[in-house]
Amino acid sequence: MSKLTKEERDSLPDDEFGLPEKRAYPVDTKARARNAKARATQELERGLLTPEERDEIDRAADRKLNED
Repeated sequence: MSKLTKEERDSLPDDEFGLPEKRAYPVDTKARARNAKARATQELERGLLTPEERDEIDRAADRKLNED
């Protein structure tokens, strides 16, 4: 998985993020979707995300992972 540059991240549409309102947890590729799910679980365990936010990230990531 390659690192996103600022320009690449800025060019992603909101629906390519697990938390579009914060433009956090990019899910534009399957690798980033898997990473977003893992990071969201870690952040939930640390108390930095709510269960609802983690679920929102998981749903966005699952949509990407289920694409053909």
